[in-house]
Amino acid sequence: MRIAVLDDWQGIAEAAADWASLGAECVFFREGFGGPEQTIAALAGFDVIVAMRERTWLGADVIPGLTQLRLLCFTGPRNAAVDTAACTARGITVCHTVSKGSSSDTPELALALLMAAARRIPQGDAEMRAGRFQQSLPPGLGLEGRTLGIIGLGRIGARMAGYAVALGMHVLAWSPNLTEARAAECRATRVTKEELLAQSDAVTLHLVLSARSRNTLAAADLALMKPGAILVNTSRGPLVEKAALVAAVRAGRIVAALDVFDAEPLAADHPLRGLPNTVLSPHMGYVTQDNMRGFYEQSVENIRAWQSGSPIRVVNP
Repeated sequence: MRIAVLDDWQGIAEAAADWASLGAECVFFREGFGGPEQTIAALAGFDVIVAMRERTWLGADVIPGLTQLRLLCFTGPRNAAVDTAACTARGITVCHTVSKGSSSDTPELALALLMAAARRIPQGDAEMRAGRFQQSLPPGLGLEGRTLGIIGLGRIGARMAGYAVALGMHVLAWSPNLTEARAAECRATRVTKEELLAQSDAVTLHLVLSARSRNTLAAADLALMKPGAILVNTSRGPLVEKAALVAAVRAGRIVAALDVFDAEPLAADHPLRGLPNTVLSPHMGYVTQDNMRGFYEQSVENIRAWQSGSPIRVVNP
């Protein structure tokens, strides 16, 4: 049996779990494949694929070409990059994993990005490394008394609301289905999306990406934000219209603190990389020691259970 472990960008998968216990050949891929044809060519000889959540595309244009594939595992509870129906049609078992890390991993990073952008920490670090001190560094923004707008008040958004309250911030919230009761429970004020964008000093996104939530923030929405407001996104890049985001940041109208991007890895020549009013991290929201170890240990458990004929954490029928 041959097992392909995909998207191991940080080179941590092999040491994170007991792959040798599976008695199979394991190949760890640290780079993407470039497209469906390249993906099929690279993975056609594998019986099992372990995919990181929403990195390599394994859609209906890829699955039929993987004629040897019998088991597909992915990390996390869901994976929009995997066509489960196509797998089911081919008799491929699909399994997921459950996070063993803290439920605060992603909101902690969102808070870190917010504070780094507000206090200009990346610029300060660059100044220090260049041998300067404060000469080229504008003053930062204190958060106490400011307003944080939270788009999506689920588990992660609620954590962010708690952090903001602890910092002495006012919290506004909006999502398509948000109720007054839920907002009050999270110590937030429910407002319209337009009110949230116009009144917030910082806006943070915490929505699941879907056809409905794609481009939740388009050009007209970004234009409503206060000049110099901070936009934090640790959810998914396509929640914000790509061209509109680049234009707003390039014009200096907003500051972008981003962990996720429309296409990942972010292209080396992407315009966001060269703009000063940004704080960028390489999709690290869920990437903590506990989470990654849990993902890979459960992936090994999934494969072992499937080998024994009693698969666990099965997504498809």
